[in-house]
Amino acid sequence: MPRRTATLLTSILLLIGALCAGFLTSVPYSELSPGPTVNTLGQYDGEPVLTIGGQETYDTSGHLNMTTVRVTGVDYEMNLLEAVYGWFADDAAVVPYETMYPDDVTADQVEEQNAEEFSASQESAKVAALEELGYEIPTQTIVASVIQDAPAHGKLHAGDAIVAVDGTRISDPEEVGEAVRKHEPGEDVVFTVVPAKQAEAAREAGEELPDGAGDTEDVTITTMKSPDDGRALVGIEAGVAHVFPFEIDIQLADVGGPSAGLMFALGLMDRLTPENLTGGEFVAGTGTIDDDGVVGAIGGVSMKTIAARNAGAEFFLTPEDNCATAAENPPDGLTLVSVGTLDDALDALTRIRQGDTDGLPLCAAR
Repeated sequence: MPRRTATLLTSILLLIGALCAGFLTSVPYSELSPGPTVNTLGQYDGEPVLTIGGQETYDTSGHLNMTTVRVTGVDYEMNLLEAVYGWFADDAAVVPYETMYPDDVTADQVEEQNAEEFSASQESAKVAALEELGYEIPTQTIVASVIQDAPAHGKLHAGDAIVAVDGTRISDPEEVGEAVRKHEPGEDVVFTVVPAKQAEAAREAGEELPDGAGDTEDVTITTMKSPDDGRALVGIEAGVAHVFPFEIDIQLADVGGPSAGLMFALGLMDRLTPENLTGGEFVAGTGTIDDDGVVGAIGGVSMKTIAARNAGAEFFLTPEDNCATAAENPPDGLTLVSVGTLDDALDALTRIRQGDTDGLPLCAAR
């Protein structure tokens, strides 16, 4: 066999071997890629994303799209070739596996956490939007969770509304812990509660919680010593549930995490006000939101900007703490607008619908 032919054959065999090794070699990485986008003003799987009952709503046009990121699953084993491709691809990001799936967290726990964050973001979006529109949103202090085998386990339940502790009316979750810590470990503390189903029914009816005998239950719990600081505890986490003036339902399956909060809030405001917030323009965005309308950073922003542009968006509302990353390699034709609060986003939409885009606060790379 001529030397040239032998060299070529050897090179081909080595290449085939390297490719096979690449396919067979697993690496501890996950991949992020652009996910679907959904117009919060429209429908998803044939159902309205936002349903508002008992209140006048208005037709609207344009888009206020929330954006998502696709992530390889917890059981997916990426091979070396896929990782190398992802490192060089413009529409993918390869990150260490433990970034997405920490060793001390199971797949079910990751899914549960994402679902909880998504639910909390919906709640905060409703509060921020309605308070921006001038509504007052009363709250209930509730049992958010009960620690397994703690003194409260089996006596208090998630969703129970806490009316009083030791006869003192409760108006804030922090007051629950303060009341319990007034005791020494081993002493009894008395919780006055409305059971979860009754508390939820009161919220749905927009009613205040009862505080009279017969409507509430007194639950006595013996405190234990905290392993952290030695103070008294009963083993619950107190939280807040909001009492909304009318029904708001956000339907969006197969989505988790808190990053759609801003776009949900804007979608609600657009449906509840006669003015078309977008002026018919295609606006997308992302960002967490809290009850006060503060917009927070999210993960995977570069993949979300690609998803938005692929869907047709011309403007992207970007959390200000994500701006530098998003501006490193923005998709052509997509204007990245920096927002830090719900008011910032509303100001940006005003400029967009009025055509005053020169005055928009744009994201800039470092």
